[in-house]
Amino acid sequence: MAGSDDNAMDGMNDDDLHFSDADFDALLAGGLDDAPTEPAADATPASQTGGMPADGASGGADDDLAGIVEPDAGESFAAGFDDELAGLLGDKAKAAVLITRIASARLLAAFCQLSDISADCLASQSGAVAVLRNLDGDGPEAAARDITTVVSGMTVVLAVNRADRLDATLYLQGEAGQTFVPPVLFSTTPPFVEDLLLGIAKVADVTAQGVETVSSSSLDREQAMQVLAEHTRFGRGGAGRIE
Repeated sequence: MAGSDDNAMDGMNDDDLHFSDADFDALLAGGLDDAPTEPAADATPASQTGGMPADGASGGADDDLAGIVEPDAGESFAAGFDDELAGLLGDKAKAAVLITRIASARLLAAFCQLSDISADCLASQSGAVAVLRNLDGDGPEAAARDITTVVSGMTVVLAVNRADRLDATLYLQGEAGQTFVPPVLFSTTPPFVEDLLLGIAKVADVTAQGVETVSSSSLDREQAMQVLAEHTRFGRGGAGRIE
C-alpha cells in the first residue's frame, strides 16, 4: 500500500539517514567529540566511491602521502629559518659582491672560475661586479684574497652585508687594505650594487633589466683560459695587459 510505503520511507529517513533524537540530544549536550562514530547502516562502501569514503574524507592513501610531504616541508622551513638566523647573527653574510674595474662580465667570470670562486658576474661600464654565492663564515673574504692572488695586480673592493651592517674593503695581492663607507662606495658603483647588498633586488631582477650576466660555473678551466686569451694583448718581452 501507498501508506505502508510512505511509512517505510519515513522510517528510513529517521533511522538511516539522520541522527536519532537521542543522538542529536547527546551531540548538543556533549559537543562534537560525542558525535556517533559508527557509519550509517546503508553507507555506500568505499569500493563503490573510488576508494574514498562517502563523506569525502581522505583515505589511508592520502594520509600516507601527507606523511611523505609534510616532513619535507618542515625541513625546507627549518633550513630557511637557519639561514635567516645565521644572517641575523652575522655567521652568514646576507649578500657579498666583488667590485672591479673590468667592464666585461665574461672576463670576470673567467677570473672567478680560475680562482675557484662561485659567482654571478654582472657587466657594467664602471666595472663588472661578481655576486658571490658562498656567504658562509669568511667565504667572501677568502674569495677576495683568492682572486687578487691568482690574478696578480688585480684590485677588487669586497662589499659585504652582515647582520645589516655594510663593510667595504679594498683587496690587492691577497691582502686587505683601505676601507670605504657605504655612501662613498655607492657613489662610484652601478645602482644595482646597492640594491643587491640591501636585499632590494636579486641577480635575476638585475638580469631582467638587460644587464649581461655570466655565471662562473658556465665556464670550465679551458674556456676560462680562452676568454683570457681573447682579452689579452701581448707586447714586447711577453708582457701583456688585460682589456
